[in-house]
Amino acid sequence: MKHKHWIKISFAALSLSTLYGVDLETVEVEAERLINPTKQTGESVYTGSEVTQKGIEIQGVKATTSVYETLSILPGVSVENVDSSGLAIEQSTVRMRGVRSSMGALTVEGVPNYGGNPIGPRDYLYDMENMESLSIYKGGVPSDIGTGVGSRGGAITLHPRWAQEAFGFDLSQTIGSDHYTRSYFRLDSGILNESGTRVSGAISYAQADKWRGDGDLGPRVNANFSLVQPIGEATTLKLWYNHNDQDQNLYRPLSYAQTQNLKANYNVDYNKALTGSAAQDIYYYDYNKGEYQNDDLIAILTHSFNDTYALNLKPYYSKEDTEIYQGVTSNGGRVQKRVRDIERYGMMSELEARYDLFKAVVGYHFEKSLMEISTENYAITSSGLSYRGMGVVGTSGDTYLNSPYLKLSGNVGDFSWQGGLKYFRFEDADSLGYTTSTSAPYGLVRASDLDRDGETYSIVLPTFGVSYNFDAAWQRYANYGKSFIRPYSYLPIMNTYNTYRTQFQAAGVSVQDLFDGYDLEKSDNFDVGVRYKNDSFEIAPTLFYGKHKNLLTNVSDSRVLSGGLPISYQQNIGKATSYGIETEINAFINDELTFFVNPTYVHFTYDEDISYQGTTLNAKDNQIVDTPKWMAKTGIIYKIGRFEFIPMARYLGERYGDAGNHDKIDDCWLFDAQFAYTQKNFYDKATLRVALEVDNIFDKEYVSAISASDDTRAGAASYYQGAPRSVMLTVGVHF
Repeated sequence: MKHKHWIKISFAALSLSTLYGVDLETVEVEAERLINPTKQTGESVYTGSEVTQKGIEIQGVKATTSVYETLSILPGVSVENVDSSGLAIEQSTVRMRGVRSSMGALTVEGVPNYGGNPIGPRDYLYDMENMESLSIYKGGVPSDIGTGVGSRGGAITLHPRWAQEAFGFDLSQTIGSDHYTRSYFRLDSGILNESGTRVSGAISYAQADKWRGDGDLGPRVNANFSLVQPIGEATTLKLWYNHNDQDQNLYRPLSYAQTQNLKANYNVDYNKALTGSAAQDIYYYDYNKGEYQNDDLIAILTHSFNDTYALNLKPYYSKEDTEIYQGVTSNGGRVQKRVRDIERYGMMSELEARYDLFKAVVGYHFEKSLMEISTENYAITSSGLSYRGMGVVGTSGDTYLNSPYLKLSGNVGDFSWQGGLKYFRFEDADSLGYTTSTSAPYGLVRASDLDRDGETYSIVLPTFGVSYNFDAAWQRYANYGKSFIRPYSYLPIMNTYNTYRTQFQAAGVSVQDLFDGYDLEKSDNFDVGVRYKNDSFEIAPTLFYGKHKNLLTNVSDSRVLSGGLPISYQQNIGKATSYGIETEINAFINDELTFFVNPTYVHFTYDEDISYQGTTLNAKDNQIVDTPKWMAKTGIIYKIGRFEFIPMARYLGERYGDAGNHDKIDDCWLFDAQFAYTQKNFYDKATLRVALEVDNIFDKEYVSAISASDDTRAGAASYYQGAPRSVMLTVGVHF
């Protein structure tokens, strides 16, 4: 059995490493594991989970273009998308132990990827064939991961598939339901010269129809380039560039009332044609769309001074240009365009030291960014859209991130320990406010009550972990980490102020007064777990506990009245508590049959009630919005000769769309399957793989994504129908 060899070799390496105080590389003998325990460089305790290439592969086509879809196999992670193709972007909901993924970090080799409006990672930028694996930390986050905006929702690190030493190429073509098509090609040069230069290039094209309503998902064009250049024996330079250009028509969500008759409303979407009524034409499909372009460049320079000291430098640059059109009900119906023009560049610098008794990493993360985020208003006329000025706009300036960090780790016999300390400091820029003239050409008018002062936010983030190996099969570990998310949701609070500007002004309340209530959200996370492995069985249960404070939560302001009721807006005052258990279980029944099941229990509740427009919402002790208490992913991998059959099942427990737990969404089981044929050396050294996958085999009608804040009141959330049965066929060649 292949996995037996991996277990024996890896534990032998662990024993030798402990005995002699050196790090030995784990040797795997063709093991096809889905999930591995993982740790960052310079650490000694495994606190994260790694999804391998095989783990990514069995998630199917949707996982080739979405980082989050690759995580759905893991316990503690809830991934709900509106489409089965992986091409519907920024409409999914992902929660890690109940915390929204937008509150987390996504990095490439530790370099952060994020944007604003919405805040958080852009998970749709990469072709996952260009990644070797990915690691996820759901509790305490290692100090050397560039968290960007924060890590309350955990942290994901992508490990690129750098240019290979041998010449090779990958070619694949996928076709499927709703006219889905995706073409992917990658070429590795191999070593080109005596200095060891090697490069890789990859490109893909994907497009599909929406499964309901008119409109397309795509085209999506992705390009990736990497270079590896040894410089002497002690230095290596790596370059990595990624480009993603994508268009889409949006899916229309349902109200809670519509979900109560899901069969009748399952295919409801945006209108196919204009009606001539602005109030109806805000629901025209081509007035609800987006165009997204992202470019990312990373350089990694590593230099070993000697056996003790090494230097890592990671300069990076990131650019985002996005325009999203959506119909809104204000002023009798109009179209609003959200514009994101974001530019970031920075440097992560690290010095590693390896001593006899411990290892140390000291580093510094600097970033300068400019986020120009605004809205534009358009009237719906008989001749199309007509510009009516800016909606939310303010001057923008450079913001700065400074974050020094230190990590220490070591081993004493079978006992391993590590600790880290990071200081995070974010300097926001001043913003001058403007309104728009009510007559053409709809120019900007200075409005001092919309001004916002720059603010500096800082936090100290400790981490600590220990583990003990009882023998070659049993390990116990514990981990603690403080995490955060920097202030967000600027546009919604500006929209609230603009909507009720007269009332705010009458009460003497400015935009600055509202932003004075913004702060860092903070969490303290504790994990305690056990890992057991033998030749035929593995189990890794983890108990987790979290205390969350300063959560962005609705408050009622009795100073500002509209219709006799106080106006509500969000401030960082909420508190919540989470705890639960997640478990990874693998049973290697024989050489042909593997069984896995990854169940999760999450209890995540508000500590206090919420006030909205003078009324108290009974949120205390209620489950956080869109967070199932129970969920699971299970499946079987059955191999016979060149054939592979992988049936899988997903369970999603009941959820609520409001903080009062009134708007209930029922639990559901979903079933998927993959059938694959692999032939090695079918032509020269090439490997052929043909895969047929079926998602939602029984064509179940269900609610997938819920778009809501954690403090959403009853009737205010948006709900998206889950995709029906879909079939995808992929033919690929690897040489």
